[in-house]
Amino acid sequence: MAAALITYFFFVAVTFFVVNSRAADTKQVYNQQMQFTYSGLTGPAKWASLDPKFSKCANGKSQSPINIVKDKVVVDKKLKPLIRQYNAANVTLVNNKFNVAVVYPSNCGMLIVDGKKYSLKQMHWHSPSEHRIDGQQFAAELHLVHVADDGNVSVVGILFQYGHPDPVIEKIQNKLSELAKEIRTSNEEAPVMVGPFHPTEVRKNGHKYYRYIGSFSTPPCAENVTWIILAKVRSISKEQVEALKAPLDTRCKNNNRPVQESNGRPVELYEEQLNHV
Repeated sequence: MAAALITYFFFVAVTFFVVNSRAADTKQVYNQQMQFTYSGLTGPAKWASLDPKFSKCANGKSQSPINIVKDKVVVDKKLKPLIRQYNAANVTLVNNKFNVAVVYPSNCGMLIVDGKKYSLKQMHWHSPSEHRIDGQQFAAELHLVHVADDGNVSVVGILFQYGHPDPVIEKIQNKLSELAKEIRTSNEEAPVMVGPFHPTEVRKNGHKYYRYIGSFSTPPCAENVTWIILAKVRSISKEQVEALKAPLDTRCKNNNRPVQESNGRPVELYEEQLNHV
């Protein structure tokens, strides 16, 4: 799991490179990242054939995302409310070409699941959404990636439908424009420093969520990831979705992996009212 985790963050978070590399070095890393895309010969159906390390993308039995069927979820009264404690931090906005990510420094917050602490590492967006509810696909999905000291991973997913602007994206709207401008004018993908970032909307604890065991939804598709999908669907504007897509590679504008077979995996439901009866 540790090796797969390192590979994942090479592709998605580039945390170690953002902090310690010069812009030229970072650009070289980005150019290597396009080993996979979301269409054509490097799209999701071909991921497993692109690299032996990506074999789970085809033969894994616990892959993500999935379609969550409400009538089949299991109410688990042993589940606890989400505990998320995020601190203000100077974050970095990164264009990975296949998504836009906010990378966090160390010790900026955590998620507690079953008494276990997971540190917040980064968050990124997919549009349209990867997970579905009763077959419904949404305008976008935000993933907050957390990693425990033992290398285990938990991802909080937030779904968005079209409507009024999302206040979190509003806080970085001008920085998204900077990323897109770099691509248009110089083909550079250098990280953009955001500065203090502490949106209350990211820290809101859901009163209802779904939980299941899955995988990373990008190569190497490593499994044993705890997914927590908040049931409350939030709102995002069409302009904001376009801003998230603008810096991306043309083959990754729609950067959602198709839903995967559940293979009998249970999806648990936490609902505050039910769990306090």
